[in-house]
Amino acid sequence: MHRLLPLLVAVPLLGAALLVAGGRRMPRFAAETTGCAFSAGTAALALTLLPDSSPPMTEWVGGWTPEGGETVGIVLVGDGPGLGLAALASLLTLAALVYSWHYFDEPPRRHAGSFPALLLALQAGMCGFAVAGDLFDAFVFFELMGVAAYALTGYRVEEARAVQGALTFAVVTSLGAYAMLMGIALLYARTGELGMERIGRALDAHGRPDALVLAAFVLVLTGLLVKAAAVPFHFWLPDAHAVAPTPVCMLLSGVMVELGVYGVWRVYGTVFAGPGGVPAAELTRVLVVLGTLTAAVGAVMCWYQRHIKRLLAYSTVAHTGLFLAGAGVLRPGADEGVALYVVGHAGVKAALFACAGILLDRFGSVDEHALHGRARRLPGVGVMFAAGGLALAGLPPFGTALGKTATEEAAGGPLTVLYVLASAVTAAAVLRVTARVFLGLGPPPPDESAYETTGSGERPETGRPLRRVPDTMTAVPAVLLAGALAVGAPGFGGVVTRAVAAARPGTEAVAVHWSAHGILLGLVPAVLAVALAAVAVVRPRALSATDRILPLRRLQSGHVGDYVAWLLAGAALLAALAVPGLPLG
Repeated sequence: MHRLLPLLVAVPLLGAALLVAGGRRMPRFAAETTGCAFSAGTAALALTLLPDSSPPMTEWVGGWTPEGGETVGIVLVGDGPGLGLAALASLLTLAALVYSWHYFDEPPRRHAGSFPALLLALQAGMCGFAVAGDLFDAFVFFELMGVAAYALTGYRVEEARAVQGALTFAVVTSLGAYAMLMGIALLYARTGELGMERIGRALDAHGRPDALVLAAFVLVLTGLLVKAAAVPFHFWLPDAHAVAPTPVCMLLSGVMVELGVYGVWRVYGTVFAGPGGVPAAELTRVLVVLGTLTAAVGAVMCWYQRHIKRLLAYSTVAHTGLFLAGAGVLRPGADEGVALYVVGHAGVKAALFACAGILLDRFGSVDEHALHGRARRLPGVGVMFAAGGLALAGLPPFGTALGKTATEEAAGGPLTVLYVLASAVTAAAVLRVTARVFLGLGPPPPDESAYETTGSGERPETGRPLRRVPDTMTAVPAVLLAGALAVGAPGFGGVVTRAVAAARPGTEAVAVHWSAHGILLGLVPAVLAVALAAVAVVRPRALSATDRILPLRRLQSGHVGDYVAWLLAGAALLAALAVPGLPLG
C-alpha cells in the first residue's frame, strides 16, 4: 500500500494538467466533471490508505532509498494525522468543486478548466505537505499550495480589489516561505540531512542546542505560522478572504490555515523535540502566548466586523489561536482534542463561507447592514448559518464541541476561560448576523457606520444576482454541517485518538469521549453566545466600543509594507519567547 502514497499528489496534478491542456476544447460540463472525478479519486485513495497507517507507511519516491546512511530521495510518510489531513483536504476540495458547479460567468477568453485545474493544484499541494517526510519537500508542497492559492484569490483579475488581495497574500506568505527555507538551510548545514526524523536524530547526537538550532527553529516556525495566520502574521488572511471567490475561502479557512498548525506540530515532534532541539517548556511558552494573543485579537476583531466574509476570516484567526494553544500545552489528550477540533471546525467554517457566498450571489452584498432582513426568503440558509454559529461555540453534539472540550480538559486552568470566551464571542458574531440578516431583528441600521466598511464594490461572483439558488450551493453546506455532526459521534473520536497516538511512538492513546463535564463546557459558551447576540441585536450600542477598538482596526491597514513589518516583529517575538531558559551550548 505504501507505493500508492505518491498518487495523493500525482492524481490531482494529472487532473490539473489534463484540464489545462484540454480545457479550451472541453465543454464546461466535462471540465467540471473531470475536476470532481480527480478530486474524489484522491479523497477515496486517502481514505483507503488511512486504515493501514499504523505503523506509518514510508515510501521513497522513484526508489531512491538510503544507501550507507546517506539520503537524497523524496520520502513520503503515511501516518494517521497526515493521511487524515490529506483526506480532509481532498473532501473539502471536492465540496468546493461541487459548490462552484457552473458558478462563474466565464469570459470567452478564459477556458472552462482553469478554475478546477487551480483547485486540483491546491489539493495536490495540501496532500503533499500532509504526507511529506522531509523538510525541503514539505516546503516545496507548501509553495505549490501557496502559488495555487494566490492565483485563486485573484481569479477575478478584472477586479482591482482581487488583484490587490492576492498580491498582499503572495508577498506576506512568500516572505514567510523564505524564512522557512533559510531555517531548513541552517538545519542542513548542521546535520547534512533533510528528512525530518534524521535531522532530529542528528541534532540529538550533537548534544545541547545552540544559537544555530534556535535560529532554525524560529525561522521554520515563522514560515509555518504565517500560513497558519497566527497574530501578528495574520494580516493577509482577512484581506484575502474579502476578495477571494467563496469556494476558495472554504479551502483557505477550512484546511489550508490548519495545515500551518499541523506543520508546527509535525516539525517540532520529529525535528526539535529531542535533547538537541528546543525544550518542551520553551515550545509551550511560544505556542501558548501566541495562541492566546491570536485567539483574543481574532475574537475581538470578529465581533466588530460588518463585512460577513471578513467576520468569518477573523473567526478563523481566533480558532487558530485555540488550536495553537492546545497543541502547545503538550499534555495527554490535547493533541487528540485539537485533531478532532480541527476536523469539526473545517466542516463548519466551510459551510459558513458557503452560506455567505449564497448571500453574495443572491443579493450582491455581504454587508450586514445592507442585508438587514433581506434574507427572510432563504430560511434554510438561515438555519444552516445559525447551526454553524452554534457549532463554533462548541454546542454538543457537534464535533467542534467534542474536540474543544477534550482540549480544554487537557489544558485546564486559565486556558479553559480563553476557550470559552473566544468561541462564545466568534459564535455570537455569527448569530448576530443570523438574527439581523435572516430574521430582520433589531432596529434598522444607519446608512453609514463609524466602525466598519460598507462593503461597497461587492458584486455577485456568479456575474449577476441569482433569481434562484442552485441546489448544489445549498446541498454543500448541509452536507458539511452533517459531517461536523458526525465528527462528534463517539466512534469517530476513537478513530482519531488511535491515529494520533500511532504517530507518536511510545505514547498511549488517550480516550476522547463525551462526559457530563464536557457537555457543560460546550453548553456554557453556546448560552453565552446566544445572550451576547441577543443584546447586540436589541441594543446594538450597548456592546459597541468603536473608539476603543479603532487602534486595533487601524493595524489592518491594507498596506503590504505594514504587514511585512509585523512579520519581522513576529519573528523577533518568537525568538524572545524561545530564548529564556534555553541552554545554548
